[in-house]
Amino acid sequence: MSVWHGTLRKRKLTGGKKRAYRSKKKYESGGYAAETTLGEPRRKTTRGFGGNTKVKVLGDKFASVTDPKTGTTQKTQITRVVRNGANVDYNRRGVITKGAEIETALGAAKVTSRPGNDGVINAVLITKEKA
Repeated sequence: MSVWHGTLRKRKLTGGKKRAYRSKKKYESGGYAAETTLGEPRRKTTRGFGGNTKVKVLGDKFASVTDPKTGTTQKTQITRVVRNGANVDYNRRGVITKGAEIETALGAAKVTSRPGNDGVINAVLITKEKA
């Protein structure tokens, strides 16, 4: 079963119904979200149009963390998912998406990559400003 990302059955801005003028197309079909969690490394490869492949991270315990002050990047272990503002449910379940705040061995970091699309977890250290 797949997810359909077409807009034929949605309503107009005025609230009126849209009439379907054609059937569903293959390029409008999509997939389910990867919902990357903290745990053992698990990846899934999917095939796209034109034979392109996409690697989805289903679970991982390491992230490439960049320090913006020095510009160095290190592979470090993720301790826990602190916050995910994308979705309240993701926040509760500890799902890692772009913009999620994670705690690593180097300190708090913000995820800058899209693990469900890029196949890696990249993050940038969050600098705490002194008040």
